[in-house]
Amino acid sequence: MSEDQKPRRREQILQALALMLEEDSGKRITTAALARQVGVSEAALYRHFPSKARMFEGLIDFIEESIFARITRILEDVPDATTRCGTILALLLGFAEKNPGLARVMGGDVLTGETARLRQRVNQLFERLETQLKQILREAELREGLRPTIPASAAANLLAAQAEGRISQYVRSDFKRLPTEHWEDQWSLLSAHLLRTTTQPA
Repeated sequence: MSEDQKPRRREQILQALALMLEEDSGKRITTAALARQVGVSEAALYRHFPSKARMFEGLIDFIEESIFARITRILEDVPDATTRCGTILALLLGFAEKNPGLARVMGGDVLTGETARLRQRVNQLFERLETQLKQILREAELREGLRPTIPASAAANLLAAQAEGRISQYVRSDFKRLPTEHWEDQWSLLSAHLLRTTTQPA
């Protein structure tokens, strides 16, 4: 196999794994079944990924790169804190909704029985998201003269928990309960109480 075919095959394997996570909700995925789905031998799978854990890591890498590349663009394009937070959360929910197999990875249920390192990677992804929201809320005071109605760390945790909870509901319902369902109304409620004007010193 030529060098330029290798990345393509790796991508094929990860796409097949994501599809199986979507279609075989609740079932443990074996490398034998994955090899059949891709149309290669198990030995060929292991030439691209030394273990199933590395395949899941590849999916987590893709999730991180997709989400945080878009968050960077949101920070460049959207000036105010409330809209930034809302756009980031909508991005996360929309990404999970469009990629049900990856939503299972984000929800963590599919990683039960896998290495602790994988669960830690997903945990870090959400921690990084929460840190980003906290930074946006803290900067709101300097940029807009607005302060979170509760401490920034508590507000950021509340927002991140909303997204995590909706993704969990989506996975638990076998992808019937969409994470974006009712989100606009819920965000209207949350955002109305998120920030308040600070009293500027004379």
